[in-house]
Amino acid sequence: MTTAVAPKTQVPDVASQITFAMRSMGVAPIPRNYELFYEAYIGSNPALTRDLAALGNQASQEELDELGAQHFSHGAGRVFDDAHTRIAAELESVLRVLRQEQTSLESYNRLLGETYSRITSKNASSADLIQNALHLLTEATGSTMAHGERTVENVVQRSNEMDQVRKELDEYKRIANTDSLTRLSNRRAFDDRLAAVFNNPAMRPITALVLADIDNFKKINDTYGHPVGDKILATVASVIRANVRRDVFVARTGGEEFALIIEGNTADEVMAIAERIRRTLEATPFKNSRTRVNYGPVTVSVGVCMASNTEDAGELYHKTDVAL
Repeated sequence: MTTAVAPKTQVPDVASQITFAMRSMGVAPIPRNYELFYEAYIGSNPALTRDLAALGNQASQEELDELGAQHFSHGAGRVFDDAHTRIAAELESVLRVLRQEQTSLESYNRLLGETYSRITSKNASSADLIQNALHLLTEATGSTMAHGERTVENVVQRSNEMDQVRKELDEYKRIANTDSLTRLSNRRAFDDRLAAVFNNPAMRPITALVLADIDNFKKINDTYGHPVGDKILATVASVIRANVRRDVFVARTGGEEFALIIEGNTADEVMAIAERIRRTLEATPFKNSRTRVNYGPVTVSVGVCMASNTEDAGELYHKTDVAL
């Protein structure tokens, strides 16, 4: 395990490759199709990758939508469309309430103006002036206060409803950014987090990317089957998570590869963290508690690179992969 020292090379653009694949199959470049090809390309959903490949060189939109319905039960497009509609409706309701409040205040101002005119009139007696003024002000103030209370209630209700929509969107984002097998962050979340590393120059000298890849994982799958392989992936994920701080970003980036973005540590400290993870996994028993079959040893190879040794996210990933 060594830090990366490889020279800067051109890293293939994932988005361009996906777009090229879609164009080659005559697939419409719409968001739901891109999501299918993205997930299939990065390998986070092997079943989707197999099903998409089974469609061959041509795929109808109906076939692609069926795959989407099968593999993306969260209904990404529908969730955002529904949320957009609901938010728009709630905003319109709030605006309508505020417009009504404006109308009420304008009416109140007119009544105050009328009261002032009557008070300053020279054609009425003092008793009449006081009586009329009190009557108008009492009626106007009472009406305005009642209307104001209703306005507050309506705004609070709408705010609560909009907050519920926000919570639903936050939950969808959490699900969309989580690997269903390991419960770690997925490749989509990793790409976003890796890009953010270069948003803060002050953090680059103490930020590192660590890649860990399970050794000979294909042999494990071929020998014991994919259900066993999935359990091993989940166990490896839990061991990695247990050996780092809570604020360390941990993701399954595809297949048997895991990634950690560690902030606030020197290169030597990051190397020590990576070595601790490697040794812990090496010493972890991987056995079937019922049949006593031993699937081990399960080991990982690890690569480390500091962000300060690179110019951008693509180079950071590439150099860490070279170190791996």
